Amino acid sequence: MNPLNSVNGTIGAGIVLAVVLAAITGGISINEGSLIVWIHVLAGITWIGLLYYFNFVQVPALAEAAADEGGPGGAGITKYVAPRALWWFRWGAVVTWLSGAAYLARLGILDDAFMLSASGYTIGIGAWLGTIMLFNVWVLIWPNQKKILGLVEASAEEIGKARRVAFLASRTNTLLSIPMLMSMVGFGHGGFFL
Repeated sequence: MNPLNSVNGTIGAGIVLAVVLAAITGGISINEGSLIVWIHVLAGITWIGLLYYFNFVQVPALAEAAADEGGPGGAGITKYVAPRALWWFRWGAVVTWLSGAAYLARLGILDDAFMLSASGYTIGIGAWLGTIMLFNVWVLIWPNQKKILGLVEASAEEIGKARRVAFLASRTNTLLSIPMLMSMVGFGHGGFFL
C-alpha cells in the first residue's frame, strides 16, 4: 500500500523518514523536551498555515466567487472545505498553545515568560501574542464562523456582523503572527531578528 494514498499514511511515512534521516546523520536525540518542541512546531505550522490560507486564499477567492455572476459560487468551499479547515485551525491553535506552555514549564520559565521577566521576555512576548491569538480563534472567529457557515441559526443581520467580527479577528491574528513568530525564533536564536 502506498502511504501517499492517505493523510495518515503520509504523516506516518514522514515521521519514519525523519527518524531514519536523524539516525543516518547521527542527529537522533529523542527526549521529552524534543518531543514537545516537535509537537509545538507541527501544530504551529498547521495553525498558522491555515490562518494564512484563510487570509491569502479562501477569503479573496470567496469574494471573487460571490462577485462572479453565473459562476460556480462558493458553496463547495463553505460546505466542504471551510468546516474541515476550521476544525484543524482551532485544534491546531489549542495544541500549539498547550505544547508551548508545556515546553516553557519544562524549561522552568513559564511564569517568567508570562510575567515578561528578563529571563523570559522575548519568548514571553510570543507567548502573550499566541494567547491573544488563541482567544481570537475560540472566542471571536469560531463562534462567528458557525453563524456564517450555517452551523448555528442566525439572521441575515447576525451573519453580516459575524462576517465582520470573524474577518477582523482573523486579520488581527495574521498581523500578530509576524511578531509572534519573530519572538519564537528570537528566543531560540538569541534575540529578535530584523
